[in-house]
Amino acid sequence: MTAPLVKFEHATLGYGRRVVLSDLSFDIPPGDFLGLVGPNGAGKTTILRAILGSLKPMSGSVTIALGLRFGYVPQRDSVDYNFPLKVTDVVMMGRYDRIGVGRRPTREDRQRAIDALDHVGIADLAERQLSALSGGQKQRTLIARALVGEPNILVLDEPTNGMDLVSTTQILSLIRELHERDNITVLMVSHALNEVANYVERIALTLEGSFRIGNVDEIMNEQVLSGMYGIPVEVDRFDGHRIVVARRLATRERLTGTGGEQRHD
Repeated sequence: MTAPLVKFEHATLGYGRRVVLSDLSFDIPPGDFLGLVGPNGAGKTTILRAILGSLKPMSGSVTIALGLRFGYVPQRDSVDYNFPLKVTDVVMMGRYDRIGVGRRPTREDRQRAIDALDHVGIADLAERQLSALSGGQKQRTLIARALVGEPNILVLDEPTNGMDLVSTTQILSLIRELHERDNITVLMVSHALNEVANYVERIALTLEGSFRIGNVDEIMNEQVLSGMYGIPVEVDRFDGHRIVVARRLATRERLTGTGGEQRHD
């Protein structure tokens, strides 16, 4: 049996004396495509920090496989896009730990940067200024930067935050394609359950101190979601896609917070 890349064993996470989540036990095996989902403040970032090794558990353990390499894609609004850099320069940053301190990139390093851009479909933008790109193109650049370091696991923090429907669909489709084509392990952190559920293979759902993980069919279950959210929940299908809605009297509201439509029963 293949050893997991990351293993939580009865881990309690928090800051100082404040507990955010307790008794977490789950694995991230090689080849996984996991969506870590929950509203802001529910513990997603806390779990992510524990996975990346920047937060130690208060009790229990979080074990990271020896030599594990993360390819991290930060939230887009945390990046300064006004800095005068070409797209290839940004992607090359993902090679710095392999190039070494004080050493110049080799021709091979530059070729790997171009290959990474080609892999995400924007090789033709290599010489463009990062600031001139669209939101979707900037996100592809950040994904290429994560991939050029040859990671074992690709970690994306809110990869579609602030994007329109078309860009969201394109980026999520790209992430799924990378997972399937390269067999790379993917951890995607998001607040948007309706988006993530239609692309990932497993979901880790955190909400108000509670946590549950399973395959998509296990989590996208009306009984499970109603119990987690504390309100009656329906899981509908439209054009092959799952859509989660919360039912309150005559009003159905999307759990993503985008509102709902009036229904007359």
